[in-house]
Amino acid sequence: MRKYQVGIVQLSSGEDKEENLNRICGYIQEAAENGARLVVLTENMNVIAGASLPASDFAEDESGETYQRISDAAKRLGVYIHGGSWAEKIPGDSRVYNTSFLFSPKGELLAKYRKLHTFDIILPTGKAVRESEEVAAGDSIVTVETELGVFGLAICYDLRFPEVYRLMAERGAQILFNPSNFTLPTGKDHWEPLLRARAIENSCYMIAPNQIGRNARLTAFGSSMVIDPWGTVIARAKEEPGVTMAEIDLDYLDRVRARMQTLENRRTDIYRLEEISRS
Repeated sequence: MRKYQVGIVQLSSGEDKEENLNRICGYIQEAAENGARLVVLTENMNVIAGASLPASDFAEDESGETYQRISDAAKRLGVYIHGGSWAEKIPGDSRVYNTSFLFSPKGELLAKYRKLHTFDIILPTGKAVRESEEVAAGDSIVTVETELGVFGLAICYDLRFPEVYRLMAERGAQILFNPSNFTLPTGKDHWEPLLRARAIENSCYMIAPNQIGRNARLTAFGSSMVIDPWGTVIARAKEEPGVTMAEIDLDYLDRVRARMQTLENRRTDIYRLEEISRS
């Protein structure tokens, strides 16, 4: 399919998983009724809990409620659903993976991606922030071919590491995904420039749903958006939770790539990226 509608869902998730999932399923229904062939959710879509509640307390495996409800929604509505991300259990480990799940219109799991980059910094005050103490890093770059195009999967903080997106483009990715819980302080200055840069430098669509508003951990920036391969923001969410629609046109993507052949003009005799297999 060369041209289709995508619905991105901007969320303000809280600590009540059941309430969050009920709201999410309503948004998926709304997007499908508006003609979406693909619905995309945010990072941490099902629960955002306070620091006093470890992520492992609400993490799930593939038998969990979140997985089953999103899979069922995809099958019932006949749409692709990119589930944003949620905490995935790691057997024998108190940490979790921050994992994206992609479902087919039959409700089948097409791909699973675990966020590669954890936010580990030491602030000027000396205070350390170590996401890796709670979230284990993934070890694979993930692309998947579908009837809607070749998808490349990433999550939130990955956005600051352009090598990942270039490797996905080298694999043939046409549509990049970056579901996020991007903060207000960094979002107002960095969110859109980074998203547009990743779209432009790889001649790809970028689909980026973000959380919005104050949650148990931070204030999220919102401004969920879809960016075309030329770097134009073609859809932007309002400053509230809800569904935003956009059109994906792979013929337009081909025209942009024919006009701006940066992927072909790289000097791979001088420099190259190498994906290191962990298997």
